Amino acid sequence: MWNKVFGQVRAIETLFLILLNTLLWMMPLFIAGIFKFLIPVPVLRKIFNKAITFVCNTWNSWNNSIIDLTQNIRWNVKGHENLKKNDSYLILSNHQTWTDILVLEKIFINKIPFLKFFIKQELIWIPVLGFSWWALDFPFMKRYSKEFLEKNPDLKGKDLEATRKACEKFKNMPVSVMNFVEGTRYTSQKHKKQNSPYKNLLRPKSGGTALVLDALGKQLQTILNVTIHYPQGAKTIWPFFCGEVGEVVVRIEKIPITEEMLGDYFRDSEFKSRFQKWLNGLWGKKDICLTKLAQNDRTAGMAN
Repeated sequence: MWNKVFGQVRAIETLFLILLNTLLWMMPLFIAGIFKFLIPVPVLRKIFNKAITFVCNTWNSWNNSIIDLTQNIRWNVKGHENLKKNDSYLILSNHQTWTDILVLEKIFINKIPFLKFFIKQELIWIPVLGFSWWALDFPFMKRYSKEFLEKNPDLKGKDLEATRKACEKFKNMPVSVMNFVEGTRYTSQKHKKQNSPYKNLLRPKSGGTALVLDALGKQLQTILNVTIHYPQGAKTIWPFFCGEVGEVVVRIEKIPITEEMLGDYFRDSEFKSRFQKWLNGLWGKKDICLTKLAQNDRTAGMAN
């Protein structure tokens, strides 16, 4: 009982400190963002972008310090050596919980450019957050359902054009584009519904990954294939802040981007088939990695 009470107190303390930190840095972010919006001059926008990135990196660093101060987490990370802040990366990761975002920000802070996540176009209208994401140049995506396109065939392909245009703003700057390839968080229900061939993963969606590679071309130097594993099981944000996550295991594989990975996924059927085969193979290796990590957990548990 007391452990649960202490956990709740710890979570409240953590959230309070993160909220305080967010309020502290929100003002300079908004000031730089407003100037960026009102003065669309390329040279000045570069200055505003640097200011915004500095603010967000500092905010993120302080959040990480708060988590280190309030949580007792063992970070078991391999493969994040020799990364460069001036290079551009495409990060592909499995996705189990929103805690994954905290994990990614923790392990990559000040090692690679600030992470850019794909955001649904409708979310730009969320007060405060929408403007913050716009100021940070997060790529906004339009997504039309199959049923909607059947009723509005003239809009077919417009969502892809919007995504491509969102990526083009990164062509003259180092960038880290984050993509949860499964498109949604893993649950056993979704796994069963998909009839996924993988033991620990949902089926990967290859279209978005191929589009980013095609849009950014040779600017991206490396794919970072990230596998996140929680030995005690994936937790949502509140249990995470309550101290229920004792260890986070992350494995990172660096994959050079080659000419074979670049092509028109939506018009070249041969390339589409080849790219899907490559991504499915990558997901198969990730599935094996997760299975081995789970086996290691069981072995360590029996040893204790």
